[in-house]
Amino acid sequence: MEKLKSTLPNMLLSLTITCVVAGAILASVNDMTAGSIAASKAAALESAIKEVTPEFNNKPVEEAYLSATSTGDSLRIYPAKMDGELVGAAVESFSNNGFSGEIRVIVGFDTEGKIKNYSVLQHAETPGLGSKMQEWFRTDKNRQSIIGRSVGDGLKVSKDGGDVDAITAATISSRAFLDAVNRAYSAFAQVDAAGGATSSHQTEGGNSDE
Repeated sequence: MEKLKSTLPNMLLSLTITCVVAGAILASVNDMTAGSIAASKAAALESAIKEVTPEFNNKPVEEAYLSATSTGDSLRIYPAKMDGELVGAAVESFSNNGFSGEIRVIVGFDTEGKIKNYSVLQHAETPGLGSKMQEWFRTDKNRQSIIGRSVGDGLKVSKDGGDVDAITAATISSRAFLDAVNRAYSAFAQVDAAGGATSSHQTEGGNSDE
């Protein structure tokens, strides 16, 4: 069989065929892994909800709902119930005021609005500084811990007149973290005894140096 001449059309044809085959392979791999990736994310979310809320026996992920904020975005709330009675909730929240961008957290509250626990889901803060937020704000030392606190009108770092000690040399990250927590509370505060929500929300936050 005579070899194809090395012409521009033939090279383009070969390249096109290669791209089509490669695309088909990638699509096939993506389809095979999509299910396991989704399952892994779902398991991680369920684990985070259990970590930050009071004990429950319902399925918070299936009962989750979005609650609009005054700035036009929304937060997802996972109601935690025991035998049908609301015992608290986990709220996915975020702040765009981090030193290196967005910070995402999930915060758990009991029915009195006190912080049960929290977990940092995503951040790009400076290692050894802002990254300490994962543990800093639940360490029972000085005024670091926010666990068991009532958020009320909002948590602030001491530098801003509040009563929460910021992470050493990471004021921006600390403010952004508390901003996300305050936003989470503003959404949870609207939850009624049936696990519903009203439409009024508020946000709070700031920025400074790290």
